[in-house]
This record gives sequence, C-alpha cells and structure tokens, in this order.
Amino acid sequence: MSMADVSVVVLVALFAATLLPRFNLGLAALPAAFLVGLAADRTADEVTAFFPADFFVLIVGITALFAVAQLNGTLDWLLDGMLRLVGGRVLLVALVPFLIGAVLTAIGTLPAAATAVVAPVALGLAARYGISPLVAAVLGITGIISGLLSPLAVYGTSARRLGDTLEIGLPDSAPVVFFLGGLVAGLAVAAGCLLVGLRTGAVPRGRVSPTAPGTTPTTFVAGPAQAGPETGPGTASKAGPETESEAEATGRAVSPAATRALTLTCLAAVVVLSVGFDANIGYLGLTAAVVQQIVLRLEPGEIVSRIPWNIVLLVGGLLTYVGLMQDLGAFARISDLLRVEGAPLLSLLVLCYIAGITSFAASSIAVFATTMPLVPAVVAEGASPVGAVLAVALASILVDINPLGITGGLILGAARPDDRPRLFRHLLTYGAVSVVVGPALACVAFGWW
Repeated sequence: MSMADVSVVVLVALFAATLLPRFNLGLAALPAAFLVGLAADRTADEVTAFFPADFFVLIVGITALFAVAQLNGTLDWLLDGMLRLVGGRVLLVALVPFLIGAVLTAIGTLPAAATAVVAPVALGLAARYGISPLVAAVLGITGIISGLLSPLAVYGTSARRLGDTLEIGLPDSAPVVFFLGGLVAGLAVAAGCLLVGLRTGAVPRGRVSPTAPGTTPTTFVAGPAQAGPETGPGTASKAGPETESEAEATGRAVSPAATRALTLTCLAAVVVLSVGFDANIGYLGLTAAVVQQIVLRLEPGEIVSRIPWNIVLLVGGLLTYVGLMQDLGAFARISDLLRVEGAPLLSLLVLCYIAGITSFAASSIAVFATTMPLVPAVVAEGASPVGAVLAVALASILVDINPLGITGGLILGAARPDDRPRLFRHLLTYGAVSVVVGPALACVAFGWW
C-alpha cells in the first residue's frame, strides 16, 4: 500500500473516530499529519508548511470584525433593518443571505471573502428567528455559488480563459451560458432547501413582527436552532438593560448613532477594499476591529473570546492534513481509480466525480483549474464544449458546503458555540451527500448545454 493510500485510510479513520465520545478531530488532525508525514519521509517543517496561514488570518480577522459589530449592537440593528425590509416574512428573511451572496460573487468578490460576509448574517438570522443553522448556511453558500460563474467572477473568467487556452471551441455566448447555468443550479438548490425546510419546520411559516434593535421577536418559540441565550459571533446580543450595562462595562463613551456610523463605515471599507482592490480581507477585518476597539473603548478580551479558536484548530488541522495528502498524490490516486474509457456522457460523468470528490477536501478553484485539461478529451469524444465546462465547474463547487475547508470554517465560526458540534455533523453529512449527488446532477442537467 502506497503512502497516498495510507493517507486516505487515516483520513477515513479520523472521521470515523468522531463517533467516539470525547474525541476532538481538531486536536487529532495535526498529530495525524505529523505521523503520516514521518512515515512518508516528510520533516516536521515540511508538514507545518501545509498549515493554511491565510485561513488563520481570514477567520480570525473576520470573526473579530463581526464580534465588534455584535458587541456594540450594530449587527442587531442591521438584522432588524433586514427584517423590516422584507416585511417580517420569515421565508424572505431566509432568502436574505442567498441574495447577498449572489450579488457579492456576481460582481467579482472572491468566494472566501463573500462567505466571510454572508456567514455571520445567515447564522445571525438563523439564531434570532428560529431558522435551522444548516438551512441558513446552505442558502447563503448557494447564493455565492449562484454568482460564481458570472463574467466578472473568478470561476466565470477562469472558465472562459481556460477554455480558450485549451482550444475547446467555446462560442462567444459561453460567458452568458455559464452565468445562467450557475444561477439555475443555485436557484434549484435553494428552492429544494426551502421546500425541505418548510416541510420539516426548519424554516418557520408566517411572519415575525419587526422589533426594536437588540430585541428578539416573540412570534415564534425558539426551535432546535435556539437552544438558549448564549451569544457568539453573528448572533444577537442580550436585550434591554443588560445590553446597556454591557456597554457601560466596556467603557463605551460614543453615542449609538456614532457607533453604528463607525462600524458601518469599517464594514463598507472592508468590502470595498477587498472587492475593488483585492486587498486581504482577513487583515482588513483585523485592522477595522482594532480601530473600533480603540475608538469605542471596548474590552479586548471580549473580542478575543468571541474568536472561535476551536474552529481555527479544527479546520487548520484538517487543511494541513489535506495539504499533505495532495503532496503524497492521494487525490491523483483517487482520480486514477475513477478514470474510465467510454461514451462522451459517461466520460464526462467520471470527470465530474473526479472534480467533486477532490474538491470536497481541497480548493475548488484549484481543482477546477487542474481538471480542465481533461475536458478536451471528453469534448473530442463528442461532448458539448459549453456543457462539459459548465458541468465540471458546478461539480467542483456544489460540494463546497462542508466543514473541511475555509467555507465550512467560516460558517462554524459564525454559529453560536452551542450549535457548532451539531452543525459540524450536519455540514459533514450534507457535504458527503453532495459528493454523491452533485456531480451526477451537474452532468445530467448541464452536460448537454
């Protein structure tokens, strides 16, 4: 058995061990990477090099930024404003994260940056209005997926550029078709998610009456997603006098209106600089959080305590192990096992599964770029050039809603502490199902376009 095979077996064993009581996957992932690395003649420094430092900065910076917004009441104010905007209809409240994600990625925001903005909003709405955290997360990330293939987005531009480089024969209408395909796929997943949510009660029916900022609507009794008054990044803070005493405890001497103006300015600056000037959103978030902490005289410990360090350890450890697996050729090994000769649609289906399985634990855009060179052979067999590219792109991004990457880490970081263990299991289950179902649906639905 090669070390690539061993690394796959160890990864499966790690996830199986999560069924054991008091087993922490985050604590186990880094030692597993170290031991497998030693067995593969990799030094500790080489294994450490796989640790995603960019992920660390991203999730710490963004969660710190939204922790400040939650502490000073601005996040509550924004969430109440969204509720008023949609007239209190819970169904429309659930769609807010979808719309935000779609718009952000359609105008060119990178997926990680868009997720960093959408996740706190989605999980904040879920915690306040009885919406399942899983449904809120799926809707938010599905919105991001819906805009990823626009002519301005990273996937849309990459698909056209790679198609031209590989001489696949894409028509001039390809960018529009890519965008429509991604939008149709996103809307279909969102509709299915909402339908299941309404039937199971994960999305309450009816309306919620708009309330004053910082208070919780009382139209619906808290469901499973609202287990108590615990707060965290992206959730509502305590209402009434407790909110005021908390503000006084932090020594805040700035008026509520000025506080909101400063926080909204910082949030807008982070979005504009990251989207328009490609600045690192993690460092921007940290900078904005520190500026507000100083100006608003917030207690630093309150901000630091709201950073989900357990999630940083969990996803950081998993991504370190995944990086080692890539270095050992584990994903290439999986691709080799799946590659078969056959009819055009069968070949495309296999290619979609290669993209989907590999993307489950790796960067989707990197997987898409490395899978695209296999598309010309499928097109040469008779597959549609536009359909083949679209199917492979969607197969690689429909599996993004899982806890093994930056997307999952940001979602878990935005959830309430009490919700995180259950949400991790739900995201893992959803991701595993999407790996089985997503590539097949992408191939069948879009392979002929």
